[in-house]
Amino acid sequence: MLWILFYSFGYKPDLYHSIATDRLSLGQYKLAASSTFFQTFMGTLRISLTGTALCFLIGFPFAYWLSVRVPPSRRPIFLALILIPFWTNFLVRTIGWRILLAPSGIFAGVLHFLGLHSTALEVLDTRGAVQLGVVYNYLPLMILPLYVALDRLDPGLREASKDLGAGRVRTLFKVTIPLVSPGIIAGLLLVFIPLSGDFITATVLGGAKGNMAGRMIYDQFLVAQNWALGSAMAVVLILLIAAVVLFFGLIAIVGRHIIRYRRRVELAIAV
Repeated sequence: MLWILFYSFGYKPDLYHSIATDRLSLGQYKLAASSTFFQTFMGTLRISLTGTALCFLIGFPFAYWLSVRVPPSRRPIFLALILIPFWTNFLVRTIGWRILLAPSGIFAGVLHFLGLHSTALEVLDTRGAVQLGVVYNYLPLMILPLYVALDRLDPGLREASKDLGAGRVRTLFKVTIPLVSPGIIAGLLLVFIPLSGDFITATVLGGAKGNMAGRMIYDQFLVAQNWALGSAMAVVLILLIAAVVLFFGLIAIVGRHIIRYRRRVELAIAV
């Protein structure tokens, strides 16, 4: 990390050399903050935040169902099905989606058979394909910590909440979610941080329309051989990720204090 930070102040001396650090400046950061690159950074954040939110919206109900409704003897089967994709190379899994989403692929054939789509399927090389790919690739990283947190939750606490008159929805928001919040935070971080730096999914499924910051950094290091600009972009991406995590962390802290204050007020009124 320190080398990347140091290289970000350097420059590309000529066509045959990747980095020079005899003259340090902020010139590469000016290029990284240009409108072209800035739009890519913002697009990356949109894909990352949307992908993380979708993983949570899909992963939490599934993890809850797995930990509460599925008998303990059958849970290892579902956990194995979740982990099986990790036995396959990340690139191979992503290329598999390119085959499925091809204009004449399996999905196009099914939609045509059902009469839902008559023309060629135009999903590849779009941001939608990238969004689908990142949700598929990172969903297990959301499910596993949520399942661990929910599985460790004492079922008697939910039963006590129901005995005291709370319905299912109120028990979910008043008891279950606050108690499993460490698992929720772990899942959000495990998905958001690596997703923001992903470049394989954007390269395979997005084409020119699905460019992300990770691919942009990759191109600067291995294609353009401009390590200084690539390092500056990497530092900017790290700072953006840290800023987003800090922002939502502050929101969570403020929200927790508000909830605690309201509970104190409710208890005081009840007394």
